[in-house]
This record gives sequence, C-alpha cells and structure tokens, in this order.
Amino acid sequence: MKKEKVVVSIGGSVLIPGKDDPVYIERLAEMLKDVSSKVQIVVVCGGGRIARYYIEIGEELKGTEYQRDILGIGATRLNAQLLAISLGKVSSMEIPETAEEAAGRSSPKNIVVMGGTVPGHTTDAVAAMVAREMGADRIVNATSVAAVYSDDPKKDPKAKRFSKLTIDELGKIVYKEHGAGRSSVFDPLGIKIAKDEKIDILIVDGRDLDEVKNALLGKGIKGTYVNSH
Repeated sequence: MKKEKVVVSIGGSVLIPGKDDPVYIERLAEMLKDVSSKVQIVVVCGGGRIARYYIEIGEELKGTEYQRDILGIGATRLNAQLLAISLGKVSSMEIPETAEEAAGRSSPKNIVVMGGTVPGHTTDAVAAMVAREMGADRIVNATSVAAVYSDDPKKDPKAKRFSKLTIDELGKIVYKEHGAGRSSVFDPLGIKIAKDEKIDILIVDGRDLDEVKNALLGKGIKGTYVNSH
C-alpha cells in the first residue's frame, strides 16, 4: 500500500521555547519515527526565539531586511539540526537548502528535516513549496496556538475559534505582509500554493503530540481543518 505524504511545518516557538526543549524534541522524534511507518514525512522547522534574537541584534547593528532574514534562516537550520540529531539514522544533519532538494531526498524510509530557504519566504511557505514538489496529501502546521481564531486569542478573549475553514476563509484571516521574524497562523504565499495545488492544511497545537500525530495520520483533530478543495 502506497504511503500518504505529509509535510509538517513546526514553529520554532514550539520546538525551542526554552522549556524542557530536549524532552519535547526527543518525544517529537519518537512520535515521528513511529508515524513514519504509515506516512512519508518531511519536517520544516521555524526559527522561533533564537531567530528573533538574532534578527533583533541584526537590526540594532543596522542590518538590512535581507541580512536579517539570512540570520533568521540560519536559526531555522540550527533547529532542524537539533531535531535531526534526535531522529538519528532515519534523518540527516545535512539540511536541504531548497524545497526541490528536500522533496528529492524524501522517501518512505527516511524523515527529511529542513529549515528556511531564501529571504522573503517563511518556513510555512517553504512547507507548502515542499508539499507541491513531492505531491503531498496535506500540510500539518504545528504551532503555539491550538487552532485558528478570528483574532489573537491572547489579546482578545472573545476571539472566535474555528474548527473548519475553507482555504479562502483562511486567506482572509492571515496578515498580508512579510517581515523578518514576523509570524502568523499561516503564510499568505503558503496559502496560495496550497489552494493552487489543492493541499489541505491542518493547524494544531504543536506541543500536543497526540494532536500532531492525529493530524499526520489524517484523523480527527481538535485544531482547525482547512479544506483546499
């Protein structure tokens, strides 16, 4: 039976928040290895607080937007290498630098882990590019927020939580500009690619590994299911 293909975009704030990071990464790696017997996986890691730190220092040093993006990309690749270490033999410390390279390395027997690629593209957009290249069945967006809301739930306690959205509805919610270190529920370019390629997006709490596992396997989730069709 042919394995389904899934790309996971995991936020840096989920991977390296500075709270039991080694424990979480080990548990994440074990879950990914377990699930990889059923689905073919590529993981794209975000930069999180490490990226923001370097970007902020770069700004103080009067670095350009391009230069600050390069710093952020470097942080995403460091995070990817940490996960690759924990995955062991099924992954590689040689981090792909393009979506095409990641898709080309992906197989039913390994788990490819990567970070960002070029300035101007968030890791969510990279995940969508990889999904397009490998003909993925879905994208799992493992974030620090448990679902999509009408507004930032940390700022607006009355923000509406969505269990299901169309891809167009998601597009209306996200922000419309990119800047180094900026983050949103999902990247506008990634949404466009997912819409064009008809790839569904599942947005889940990345620290809830049972939830991430269900999303990887295409089972019911507590987060937000975004229908691209």
